[in-house]
Amino acid sequence: MAYEIGGVRYEEEFVLNSRGMKFFTCRWLPANCEPKALIFLCHGYAMESSISMKGTGTRLAKAGYGVYGMDYEGHGKSSGLQGYVPNFDDVVTDCSDHYSRISEKKENMEKLRILMGESMGGAVALLLHRKKPTFWDGAVLVAPMCKIADDVRPPALVVNLLTKLCRIIPTWKIIPTPDIIDVAFRDPKVRQEIRSNPYCYKGRPRLLTGNQLLKVSLDLEQRLEEVSMPFLIVHGAEDKVTDPSVSNLLYKSACSKDKSFKLYPGMWHSLTYGELPENIDVVFEDVTSWLDDKVAMRETQLEHEQKFENDELLKGKSAIETV
Repeated sequence: MAYEIGGVRYEEEFVLNSRGMKFFTCRWLPANCEPKALIFLCHGYAMESSISMKGTGTRLAKAGYGVYGMDYEGHGKSSGLQGYVPNFDDVVTDCSDHYSRISEKKENMEKLRILMGESMGGAVALLLHRKKPTFWDGAVLVAPMCKIADDVRPPALVVNLLTKLCRIIPTWKIIPTPDIIDVAFRDPKVRQEIRSNPYCYKGRPRLLTGNQLLKVSLDLEQRLEEVSMPFLIVHGAEDKVTDPSVSNLLYKSACSKDKSFKLYPGMWHSLTYGELPENIDVVFEDVTSWLDDKVAMRETQLEHEQKFENDELLKGKSAIETV
C-alpha cells in the first residue's frame, strides 16, 4: 500500500527476516524533497508501527526526515504469536538487519542514521547501538525502558516463580500487572483507539516475554556507562511505566559527549501518542530541534572535509607546477 497526503508519502511492504519470518515494514518520506536524515523507529511493547506511530512518522517526514518503521516478531502485522517475544536478541537482530540494509543503500550512504525508540523500543535502540557502536549517528529515546518501574514489576518471589514456569508454559498470559493502557496513555481518546486497534496486544504479558523484558532492563541498567552515541532523552515526570530517575542515571552515566535530557513535569509515559495534544507539540518541538542541530553539525563537518580535500588537491597541483 502507498499513498501521499499533506506532503508526505507513505509506503508499506512485507519482508522476510533471516529466520524466514514475514515482517511488516513501513516508511514516511517527504514527498517533494530528498530526506535530510534517516530516522529508524523502534516501537514499544504490545504496540505497532503503522497506526500508533503514524503521528510520529508524519510529523518527522513533514520536517524533512525519512522515517522507517517495522513491527517486531509477535507484534502488529508481523509473524509470530501476538505479544510473544521468545528471544529479545532476535528482535534486535531483525531491526539491525532491516535498518542497516536501508542505511547502506547508495542513495542513503551519506545521510545521518538516527534511532528513535519508545519505551521498550528505547531498550531496542540502546541494544542496536551496543551491537554496532559506531554505525548509528544518534538516538532519540522516549521514556526508554532501562528499568521497569517498581510499581509495575511483580515482587521478587513472584519473579522467581514465573522464571521457573517459563520453561514449562512460556506463552501463558499469567503475569500479574496493572492495565498498562490506563497508566501509560493520558488521553482517554487514545486509550480507546489502542483498545480498538486489533494490532495492539492487550492481554497480560506472556511468561517468557515478561522474563525477557526484565532481563533486558536489568542488563541495560547495569551497563549504562557503555552508551557512547549522541542522544536525546525525553521523559514524563509522572511516568508510571518506566522510571524517569533511570533516564536521568543514563544521562549522567553514559560516556557520550553529546547528550541531552528533557524531563516534562506532569506528563505521563507515552509522550508522542498518548499525551494531550498541546504536550505532544512541545515534545516534538524539542525532538525536531535536536535533530535539526545534528543535521546542521553534519553539514558543517562535511563542508570542512570538502574544504580540506580541496586545499590538499590545490597543494598537490602547486607542488607539481613548482617542479
